[in-house]
Amino acid sequence: MDTLLSNYQKNGFHLKNHIVMAPMTRSRAIGNIPNDLMAAYYAQRSGAGLIITEGTAPVADALGYPRIPGIFTDEQIEGWKKTTSAVHKEGSKIFVQLMHTGRIGHPDNLPAGAVIRGASAIKAAGQMFTDTKGLQDYGEPEALTVEGIENIMDGFVAAAKNAMSAGFDGIEIHAANGYLPEQFLNPNINTRTDGYGGSVANRAKFTLQLVERTVAAIGKTKVGIRLSPFSTIADMQPYNEAVINETYTYLATEINKMDIAYLHLSANPDIPQPTYDSIRHAFLNTIILSNGLTPETAEVALHKGFADLVAFGRSFLANPDFVARIQKKADLNAVDFKTLYSPGAVGYTDYPLLQPA
Repeated sequence: MDTLLSNYQKNGFHLKNHIVMAPMTRSRAIGNIPNDLMAAYYAQRSGAGLIITEGTAPVADALGYPRIPGIFTDEQIEGWKKTTSAVHKEGSKIFVQLMHTGRIGHPDNLPAGAVIRGASAIKAAGQMFTDTKGLQDYGEPEALTVEGIENIMDGFVAAAKNAMSAGFDGIEIHAANGYLPEQFLNPNINTRTDGYGGSVANRAKFTLQLVERTVAAIGKTKVGIRLSPFSTIADMQPYNEAVINETYTYLATEINKMDIAYLHLSANPDIPQPTYDSIRHAFLNTIILSNGLTPETAEVALHKGFADLVAFGRSFLANPDFVARIQKKADLNAVDFKTLYSPGAVGYTDYPLLQPA
């Protein structure tokens, strides 16, 4: 029987356990360049069989938040090599999450010449932090042209190739949590009248083309995707339940044809069981389930038939040795929420480890 700590193998995907470290923005990449501190952070948490990095910009326009890393320059590639090397020394695998924030951004967080662009010119309600002015309203996005869409897809392909140069085992396309691919998926945010808007198939085209082109660039076993049906994060306005289910069943079906490594589902209480069932029926390779899991509930989830692997976010934030704590049934450190996104080691690499017996 599979357990959290047992080895995992499915369709050529091998991990030392069933535990995944979920992607979490930490805002420590000064100048958007991965650094030694980040390498130490990920190395501390390499008890996980698979680490998925924080959201990482494939192109300059994708840098919506302050101090998030990129993977589109030589300096960024060299910076990431420190992290991949450190993680591999512990026998773990690491995928970089490619994240384009789309309309979720502010001009002050972008480098010179970069522009906020989304599926449509619809501004998101809400605010985000900037290092220059503190909390600010989200910026006004420009609607992407077809040429602009092609440029972004070229950027994802280049970033996927850069990830291979940096030593990553693969890439995860972030198509969840209100970022650009999900902006295309949501009919309230995507009001386009061209081939990328309207029907389910048209709204899914951008996401599917990202998968298709990155698979062609680096191989199907090195590509994963994160989805979040029924999510309302980042002003994702809800829409008809039947259409949501149709959208994500269609995505899972088409992605399954590309035979990629995994589908990573960000769960929330609004997802009905039929959506889980339809995605599991449509996608035959590895499915990762994340959000709100404890070691106890994750163990149960492994045996319910939906999830092959389980991902933890908050538990890894405050517990570098989270896997060892599972093994020893030890108490967990509490998260210091004040230092989640602040620069420096405090609240990042200074959480206490278990003391040796």
